[in-house]
Amino acid sequence: MIRVLVADDQVLVRDGLATMLEAEDDLDVVAVAVDGREAVEGVRAHAPDVILMDVRMPVLDGIEATRQIVASGQRSRVLILTTFDLDEYVYDAIRAGASGFLLKDVGRADLVHAVRSVARGDVLLAPAVTARLIAEYARRPPPGGTADSVRALTARELDVLRLVGRGLGNAEIGARLFIAETTVKTHVARVLAKLGLPDRIHAVVFAYETGLVTPTREWDDS
Repeated sequence: MIRVLVADDQVLVRDGLATMLEAEDDLDVVAVAVDGREAVEGVRAHAPDVILMDVRMPVLDGIEATRQIVASGQRSRVLILTTFDLDEYVYDAIRAGASGFLLKDVGRADLVHAVRSVARGDVLLAPAVTARLIAEYARRPPPGGTADSVRALTARELDVLRLVGRGLGNAEIGARLFIAETTVKTHVARVLAKLGLPDRIHAVVFAYETGLVTPTREWDDS
């Protein structure tokens, strides 16, 4: 069973999400929270696998609650769920350690898929959020240079990181580089370990911040 905590200050949204998730045989809503502080306390008390976390909540907002949960060393993974797709929420959520970011207009099937994906260690961004992330980096000045840590990567690992930065999944990367999907997974794991990155989202951010991926050029040649 995948244990889930739902944190949202709106009772109808909170109860609706809990009801949808409880209808699935492999999902168990072990707790709900009305604000970020309750979410942090609920994680300590129930150790959920996934937290569905609203951004705008009283007492403690979802971003800060996420930051505290991640900093505590809990293995719970946070899936940010909000009506707001503004850029600052995306960046703040990623830097706080969230494993996914979805808008509240997501359908039930996609929501359930997202919870399952995050629970098994995948990272998930809504397409609209990914587009905003890329657009923001396209507007920024060119980076000053590549981080020293990149030098530890092999040529193949650099190829994989660039494609991860462009938003390709493991199967797509394998097809592009003519290697098995399992080999891609191995390369991604090695890249994350060498760069000290927690997950795929941070690999995307790293690729843009170091200039390994340039939005205008890289996205136009696909």
